[in-house]
Amino acid sequence: MKENKKVYQHIEDDLHKWPIYEISKNRSSFIERLVNHTYRKLHHKYNNDFEDVLEKTIYQERIRIKRKPWRVDPPNEEAFWNRMKVRLGKAKRFKSKKKLREFERRSVYRIIQRYSDEIVGSFVPKTFLFARKFLTGLFNILLGENLLKKFWKIWGRKDHLHNALKVYGDIDKVRSLARKGTVILLPTHFSNLDSILIGYVLDTKVGIPAFSYGAGLNLYNFGPAAYFMNRLGAYRVDRRKKNPIYLETLKAMSTLSIKSGVNNLFFPGGTRSRSGKSEEQFKLGLMNTIIEAQRDICLEGKEQNIYIIPLILDYHFVLEAKSLIRQHLTIEGKQKYTSIKDLGKSKRKIFKFLWEFYSKSSEIVCSFGEPMDFIGNSIDDEGRSIDRHGKVITISDYFSTHDKIGADVQRESEYTKILAEKVIERFKRDNVILSSHMIAYLAFEIFHQYFPSIDVYGLLRMPLSDFYIPKHYFLDKMDDFKRLLMGMEDDGALRLSSIFECSSDVILEDGIEKIGLYHSRTPLRMTSDDFLVSDDLELLYYYHNRISMYQFKNIFTTKDQRLLQNILQEEE
Repeated sequence: MKENKKVYQHIEDDLHKWPIYEISKNRSSFIERLVNHTYRKLHHKYNNDFEDVLEKTIYQERIRIKRKPWRVDPPNEEAFWNRMKVRLGKAKRFKSKKKLREFERRSVYRIIQRYSDEIVGSFVPKTFLFARKFLTGLFNILLGENLLKKFWKIWGRKDHLHNALKVYGDIDKVRSLARKGTVILLPTHFSNLDSILIGYVLDTKVGIPAFSYGAGLNLYNFGPAAYFMNRLGAYRVDRRKKNPIYLETLKAMSTLSIKSGVNNLFFPGGTRSRSGKSEEQFKLGLMNTIIEAQRDICLEGKEQNIYIIPLILDYHFVLEAKSLIRQHLTIEGKQKYTSIKDLGKSKRKIFKFLWEFYSKSSEIVCSFGEPMDFIGNSIDDEGRSIDRHGKVITISDYFSTHDKIGADVQRESEYTKILAEKVIERFKRDNVILSSHMIAYLAFEIFHQYFPSIDVYGLLRMPLSDFYIPKHYFLDKMDDFKRLLMGMEDDGALRLSSIFECSSDVILEDGIEKIGLYHSRTPLRMTSDDFLVSDDLELLYYYHNRISMYQFKNIFTTKDQRLLQNILQEEE
């Protein structure tokens, strides 16, 4: 698929007209709506009996404060929950059941207010404009071209940066839908950079008003990060809190934000991929708020559509890759995995890292998937939902029983699962394979062919000296693999970056140059005598995993196995 190189004008230049600013401007009013909406949901869910949910919430919160205190926690946090416990104990002595129920209702309402005030962020246009300029500098540093020669230009220069931030997909349609309704972006998640990267691309290349997104409350422990996120439309998510009142408030925040016309972004996988693979299982809680919002819109008789757009991020390097893959191997491998101690970084390696950081360039791909409605139906150019036969669908019919629109928890749960399946499918089909993905996958698979009876954990324990692949053989296999990938692209199973229009030699050179660019130990490199070797098999495995979801078959034949065994014997 061809890269979309166009840089679009903003569909709305005035930040004060963005829906996210409207919510921020009327923050107190929005919080009041959020509190009332959450209370009604809990009232219906627990049939106005809050005794158990209140006790559970107070208990869990007091445990959280003792075991996992954070600097960002309010100074009166412990006192508040201790006071709630004491008051609940006294209330249970009421002779009147009615008085006890009234106390429980007021307590739940008060807790919702506290959570709502914590969750809802704000959006300050001046801070957004500053962040726009600051991020231009940051991404120029990460992706810029030989900045040692022109460091002073990083804060304003965008031409090379726009070339390095590559966009694929039907952006004209995405922009059109952003004018017609509310856009929900569901991205893959690999790095802590993802949120700011997506926000920057949407703002400077795609030209869409800012998205609301959930930011982990732990990030607010760092003062500068807290300052900016508090003012850039992020709402706070405290993953320590698992009690039903908090979770319902968080879901209500998403639902009301969507209903208010604010574009939303959330990572359906919930957290960064530890293995390097894109998500194949989703957290369905927040995704369900999409369904709830669309149902409420239909109930209110509004003509407001919600559009789902999968977004697949592709990196040649992930800064946190080493720690992520070790976490994955520790969890999945258990006793099979033995972490090899990092021998540290020599002064030469540190200098090498700094030199490459400032002197080399890379690229990041944002691939926008096929837009869909709340249940995964296709969207036509007019923003209407259509079935597989091209027939226009009436959205409200999905929420109707005997011609009456209403909530149905079981039905909407199934809708959420259907949507998740459709998004996972688009994560595969709209993924753009980079040169580094190809060579990492092929190199690790060839290494596995050397020792076919050894599992992954055994391979990772092998001496690095056992990893060597002759360049001529690797290029032959690249030709075969490239033909396979191009055939899959023709079938719509994946997307290929523009580098695949070049020869295998060029693809290999590009991949070697960019794979794991900023790691002190190189996942894959070429020796002077034309052998591919690895300085870090764990990193190579991480980057290999990026396209392992396709489960490629018939890459190797019996002839390959004989050739590889001959290579092993020759080296021995």
